[in-house]
Amino acid sequence: MGGGTATVLLVVFWSVVWPYLIGALLLGGVGMAAWWLLHTDRVARERDRLWRQADRIQTGRRTLAEVDAMTGTEFEELVADLCRRDGCTEVRRVGGANDNGADVVGCLPDGRTMVIQCKRYAPTSTIASREMRDLLGAKVHFGADVAVFVTTTRFSRPSERFAVQHGILAVHRDHLGLWNSGASLLSLGEVNGGGQGDVRHRTRWKQAYGE
Repeated sequence: MGGGTATVLLVVFWSVVWPYLIGALLLGGVGMAAWWLLHTDRVARERDRLWRQADRIQTGRRTLAEVDAMTGTEFEELVADLCRRDGCTEVRRVGGANDNGADVVGCLPDGRTMVIQCKRYAPTSTIASREMRDLLGAKVHFGADVAVFVTTTRFSRPSERFAVQHGILAVHRDHLGLWNSGASLLSLGEVNGGGQGDVRHRTRWKQAYGE
C-alpha cells in the first residue's frame, strides 16, 4: 500500500513538475541561442570596426614624397579621404576650373561646415597672402563656418599672419605630415600659425600632446 501510494504521488508530482522542467530547458536553449547570436554579432562588428580602422590608418600611410608625386586632383582626393577618416561628413571634392576658390567642402564632426583649398606645390614654393584672401572669399561664397588651407609647402609670414587673424586653419607641409600620419584635422588647430620646420612648432606640439 505504501509503495503504491508513493508511486501515485511520484506520478502526480511529475505530471505537475515536468512542464516547468521542459519550459526551463526551452528557455535555457533560447537563452543560449540568443547569447550565441549576440556574441556572433559582436565579433562581426568588432572585425568590421578593426577593418575600417585599418583602412583609415592606411589612408594616412602615404609618405610626403608620394604626396609630392600626386596630381592636383589626386591631392584633393587625399585631403577629402583624410577628412572622412577623421569623421567629417558630406565631404566632396569640388575643385576645378570654376571651383569658386574651394577644392573640398563638407562638415566637421561637430557639425560645422568647412571649405578647403588644396595646393600641391613644390616644397620650395611659398603660399602668398592673395591665396589666403581667395580662400576667405570662398568661405563667404559657400557660407562655411571654417576655412582650411592645405598645402605641400609653406606659407609666407604675411599669409600665415593673415590666416591666424581671420581664423583660417593653415595646414603647411609639417602639419600635413602630422595629419597624414594620424593626427586629427581639429587637433592641428592647436598649433595653427606655427611650425614650418622650426623648433618652436615641435616644442608646442610636444607640450600639447606629450609626443
